[in-house]
Amino acid sequence: MTHFGKFIIFKWVSSNFVGSNKTRLSSIVSLFNIAENPRFYSTKRIVQTENGQSISPVSRTEAQVALLEYLYFTRNIQFTDAENMSKNSPHFLEKLLAKVDMDADIGQSITRFLCFHPINEFEPFFESLGLKPHDYNPLLPRDLMFLYDDGLLLENYHVLCNYGIARSKIGKIYKEATEVFGYDYGVLALKLKAYEELGLSQSFMIKLVVCSPYLLIGEVNADFIKVLEILRKQGVEISRIEEHLSEKSSYDWSKLLSLLNLFGHAGYNEEQLGGLISQHLGIFFEDSVDRIYLLIGFLLKFGSTMNQICSMFLQFLQMKFEEFFSNLRNCFLFLNEIQMEAREIRNIFCSDPLMLGSCTLKKPNTLRLALHAADKRMCEVIQENPQVLKKWVMGSKVERLQNLILKSRMLKTKFLLDLGIVDDSNEIGKALKVFRGSGAKIQERFDCIVEAGLSRKDVCEMIKASPQTLNQTKDVLEKKIDFLVNNVGYPVSYLITFPSYLNYTTQRVELRLAMYNWLKDQGKSLPMLSLSSVISLSDKIFINEYVNSHPRGPQIWQNLKKEIYAE
Repeated sequence: MTHFGKFIIFKWVSSNFVGSNKTRLSSIVSLFNIAENPRFYSTKRIVQTENGQSISPVSRTEAQVALLEYLYFTRNIQFTDAENMSKNSPHFLEKLLAKVDMDADIGQSITRFLCFHPINEFEPFFESLGLKPHDYNPLLPRDLMFLYDDGLLLENYHVLCNYGIARSKIGKIYKEATEVFGYDYGVLALKLKAYEELGLSQSFMIKLVVCSPYLLIGEVNADFIKVLEILRKQGVEISRIEEHLSEKSSYDWSKLLSLLNLFGHAGYNEEQLGGLISQHLGIFFEDSVDRIYLLIGFLLKFGSTMNQICSMFLQFLQMKFEEFFSNLRNCFLFLNEIQMEAREIRNIFCSDPLMLGSCTLKKPNTLRLALHAADKRMCEVIQENPQVLKKWVMGSKVERLQNLILKSRMLKTKFLLDLGIVDDSNEIGKALKVFRGSGAKIQERFDCIVEAGLSRKDVCEMIKASPQTLNQTKDVLEKKIDFLVNNVGYPVSYLITFPSYLNYTTQRVELRLAMYNWLKDQGKSLPMLSLSSVISLSDKIFINEYVNSHPRGPQIWQNLKKEIYAE
């Protein structure tokens, strides 16, 4: 039945049932409420009041009607407001029922009680807006009991209702931006219109106001406008943003703006930033901005660079960020519980955080039993091949550790024999201890060096000379080769004569070359050193023989070191 229909019934009943007959009003209206739900008696459960009295569905309905009658006829509150208050304030209603005789006629008992005991109308009002008693108790006015004594509150409440915002959502707005409900007549409507003039639809504004009520305070929010400009510049339609907004969340647009700027300053170009926003728009609107900051800090603490972190986000998985963050956190707790060394945990997190974030690991005790292994053995297996964690996730069948180890050794042995890196079966045992990671991973790293422009034969000779090269991840190897070619200016074939180059960090190479070139620019007479000599000399020898050969050398060395390693 529509609100208008109920209103007509109320008017007719109130005009035809006067005096003692008016007490029949509650019973008559309750019949209409019951008729709306033909399965009323079979689906509602009996609840209890605070003092232990049982409340049947019929009693509750009679109490709602009595409260509606009081608010509408006695207090002259608008019918839609009174109906919403009577139907959507269960805690207040239970408190009211606890004060009357439950064995007598409920409707008459409540009507009689309300005649002599006026209620604080703000309590059912706030509860009907979606607030719980512990939320609205601190918000109750100290010197007011009746709603009509706060005209501005009702005025702004009706502006939001008429705009299309659900009454049950307005409580969140009141809690987070109370001053909005003190605006003078017409002010709130103008603020809503100001945002619409930015090109925002009414449906978008309804969601926006609920999830970010503070935007209605003061002028049009500058941070929100800047975020919109960035998203629009990257081709994101307003409709897509609206899809990702959640009325259950609360958004801080200044933090979101800072995060987008951070990615921009950390090394993303326009195209990369656009790709991140377009492909993973959801991670910015999952109420997860704070978690993204925590993740960045977490990875930086483990030794990742901002470039590595940015690269990770560009390859981010199609999953909710909250789930990814939870998995990553649980992986850390798991590795910590099995007593893995901090240095090894750091290496695993820096090498493949995306893989860790995709794994919902079983509990350590479950894995100890399934693998038939102690913590130390599990640590060894993970360090050798971190990808094994993907086989230990929830819902998977875990093989005994001996089977996993055997398969890994077979793949690595096949790889080493096929490439001729070892040609004697007696050397296999020694070689397997040198090469860390699964056979597939070692093959992937080998292939990445070949794809840089070298023959398989040359790469085999390189690996024989410097086997630890293949213990680095594919990404790290690619970055080192790129630095050699595009920054140092050497051809990739130089790796054949100096394969150990790949075992040094790019920072070390850059620092040594920068210092060596600075000394030459100062007119210092230096012997012609090859790249291999400049890089491979120990720090002690390089500093004593070259850095200290110039009075300003030590200071320049420290300045360059600070600048390069900070980057």
